Amino acid sequence: MANKTVSDSNLLRTLFNLWPYMWPNERPDLKMRVVWASVYLLISKFVLLLVPYFFKWSTDALNGKTDLHTSLPPLLTGAIALIIAYNLTRLIQLALNQLRDALFASVGQYAVRKLAFKTFVHMHELSLRFHLERKTGGLSRIIERGTKGIETIVRFTILNSVPTVIEFLLTAFIFWWGYGFSYLAVTAFTVWAYIWFTIRASDWRISIRRSMNDSDTDANTKAIDSLLNFETVKYFGNEEMEAKRFDKSMEKYEKAATDVWTSLGWLNFGQGVIFGLGTTVMLVLSGLAVQRGEQTVGDFVFVNSMLLQLAVPLNFIGFVYREIRQGLTDIEQMFDLLEVKAEVTDAPDANPLSIAQGAISFKDVHFAYDAARPILKGISFDVPAGKTVAVVGPSGAGKSTLSRLLYRFYDIQSGAITVDGQDIRGLTQKSLRSAIGMVPQDTVLFNDTVAYNIRYGRPGASDAEVKTAAEIAQIAHFIDLLPEGFETKVGERGLKLSGGEKQRVAIARTVLKAPPILILDEATSALDTTTEGEIQTALDAVSKNRTTLVIAHRLSTVIGADEIIVLKSGEIAERGTHAALLAKDGLYASMWNRQREATQAEEHLKQVRESDDLGVVTRLAPAT
Repeated sequence: MANKTVSDSNLLRTLFNLWPYMWPNERPDLKMRVVWASVYLLISKFVLLLVPYFFKWSTDALNGKTDLHTSLPPLLTGAIALIIAYNLTRLIQLALNQLRDALFASVGQYAVRKLAFKTFVHMHELSLRFHLERKTGGLSRIIERGTKGIETIVRFTILNSVPTVIEFLLTAFIFWWGYGFSYLAVTAFTVWAYIWFTIRASDWRISIRRSMNDSDTDANTKAIDSLLNFETVKYFGNEEMEAKRFDKSMEKYEKAATDVWTSLGWLNFGQGVIFGLGTTVMLVLSGLAVQRGEQTVGDFVFVNSMLLQLAVPLNFIGFVYREIRQGLTDIEQMFDLLEVKAEVTDAPDANPLSIAQGAISFKDVHFAYDAARPILKGISFDVPAGKTVAVVGPSGAGKSTLSRLLYRFYDIQSGAITVDGQDIRGLTQKSLRSAIGMVPQDTVLFNDTVAYNIRYGRPGASDAEVKTAAEIAQIAHFIDLLPEGFETKVGERGLKLSGGEKQRVAIARTVLKAPPILILDEATSALDTTTEGEIQTALDAVSKNRTTLVIAHRLSTVIGADEIIVLKSGEIAERGTHAALLAKDGLYASMWNRQREATQAEEHLKQVRESDDLGVVTRLAPAT
């Protein structure tokens, strides 16, 4: 019983959330379309009730029972004319229904677009923590199913539910007024039993549908995750393992989907039995009345025609209920997503950042992703305007956390981070992030052109500005050699480019953004020594006269920094210039010596290989 209450509560909440999309206040033209569509639908219902009457009158006319329609106009007293009127009425009713659908089409599509747009925007407003903890494949499938369910719910809720109830009432009144209370009682009981069974069976099917959706989401998540890691799968030869994981999820989906279709068969059969019994009772009553001379054959035909017409809205009520409940199941998770609150939000009195020089200050900053595991423990340092400060240290020391905090992907637990003396928690996120440029370690590009990815730094930039940025990033020559130049597609996540080329694109779009503050987050750590040197030259040009925070793994890239901060276990272990830190012979000097030894070993190995290659060439060269 508790579960049912929760389900009903979710149903009402979801319908309440959907109402603004069913009746959009910002679009009076769509409201009028809803009104006119509803009007045409109501008219079609009244026209539909005339169909059985024309059938009854034409049947009686063919049996010579003309006295039953002497009150009709002379033109309609002939059997042929009545048959024509019967079919013409059906065509008019059909035309009204099609007109209704045409009017309402834009309303349904508008609702789909608005809610999909709202969900998309909300996803980008949520905090980094949310996206790190969720799976992209699962999110995409939730949104896909939700948007597909919206139009169905909006259409059925507005255009069909109330008019169908009206049709039930009119049909019941006609039976009571024309044939007596017994017909009304049988009709009412049949409708009640039909709806009761439909609701109970549909509620049972909802749980099966949820299970199918969960399996579908799981399978889609595994498929996308595997394809995004295509190279890793190939590296380890685990195609068979990935296929088995995917097939295991699809096996659950297969069973759930089979149960959905099986349950639908039982539902349709049960509905058919209930309506068939009600129809049998009604036709027996009418048949006995015809034998007693109380009704004509036309009345018998009329009762059967009314029941056949009643079967359509009855079956539609079941269909509407199933579709609405299943649609709500599909979009329930979407609305749950919309109710997730962003971890980092602008303060009510937040002001835009006022940049004077771009000086950054970390003041006794404490931060932890998890309260049980502190990351930063009272960090304090300054990045003066126009200067370069580097942060180095072992893995897990908290280096990259500094850039995430400066961007306000997370808020600190205590202390303060300021830009030109302004606490970033009191600034709008948009203004703060517009003043910062980032060149990350792992540059992920959009599956679009090179120009698009560079222009992402400033979407309104001209072609000439894009080319200038590429030249500063030392990638213009490479782009010119591409088959389509700047219009060359880079592939998903930029996989058609090498690591160095992607880094240059990232530098180019940061150049185009022209921010007063620059963050270089291990921008060269994943590159080889030669490429690192080329990229470093471009980075030096970009960071010149900018306030620059460098987060580095390779110490060779920070030799020229104005100050180097050495982090260890979330605390500042050492600080100073490169020369001063080496003179201290502490943690920094130890890291420097280890990296220098590794570099020397790498260069020695390279020389050995080149020597071996030269020896092979010499031995293979012909004698002179």
